[in-house]
Amino acid sequence: MDLARSVRSARLPPGSGSLILVAVLALTGVIAPWIAPYDPLATNVAEALQPPSVAHWFGTDAVGRDLFSRVLVATRLDLSIAVVAVALSFVVGATAGTISGYLGGWIDAAIGRVTDTIMAFPLFVLAMGIVAAAGNTVANIIYATAVINIPTYVRVARAEVLVRREAPFVQAARLAGNGPARVLAFHLFPNVAAPLIVQASLNMGYAILNAAGLSFIGLGVRPPAPEWGIMVADGAAYIISGEWWVWLFPGLALTGAVLAFNVAGDGLRDFFDPQRRS
Repeated sequence: MDLARSVRSARLPPGSGSLILVAVLALTGVIAPWIAPYDPLATNVAEALQPPSVAHWFGTDAVGRDLFSRVLVATRLDLSIAVVAVALSFVVGATAGTISGYLGGWIDAAIGRVTDTIMAFPLFVLAMGIVAAAGNTVANIIYATAVINIPTYVRVARAEVLVRREAPFVQAARLAGNGPARVLAFHLFPNVAAPLIVQASLNMGYAILNAAGLSFIGLGVRPPAPEWGIMVADGAAYIISGEWWVWLFPGLALTGAVLAFNVAGDGLRDFFDPQRRS
């Protein structure tokens, strides 16, 4: 009986496998330029469209660039875009949602109308419009991805604050002489951070997919920069002719990253929710 209890208590927390994969992706993004066997931008027409081999593990593309090196280096760019975009949307959305839920009144109404306006558009189409109008630079891709994710954090933060703003610990903080800013920063926000963190982990996968989607349709990162969406788009031209490796390996990297963050988000949700964890 004690042994069974020990085995249960020794189980890894939910989503541990995906969290490990996320950590591997992050480490790969950091060290990719130093572990890539070839220059991801170096062309060699004599070795164009070579299938996977010992020399080129993922094969080569139409101009002879090593796909393994490009997939590795693309990890840094795609993860960087996703991390910065999610961080911006988290800070802006969580702040606006917390203020909206706590203060109410015209501030709540104004923030709600802005949020509803953003969500009235198909989000990917809105991101396309922002990048097309502002220019397809990495900075504009980050801003566009952040803007379309802000409403999610506003709604989550507002809903959580509405539940807790009259809680005993909040009333005690007010009675102790804390102003609204201090109550929000040190009493309410720490108690609503858990669902926002879960939402951020889920949005990471969407942010990666959004950046790759923009690149796929020509509105994202500009070639010849190594980026998963660009490589999948380049490989699409060779599906019929049989050069499957050109699109397959970038596509697998993109799919694996999105899946890892989504499963990690589910695991974090179970970890923060005692009812789910039990």
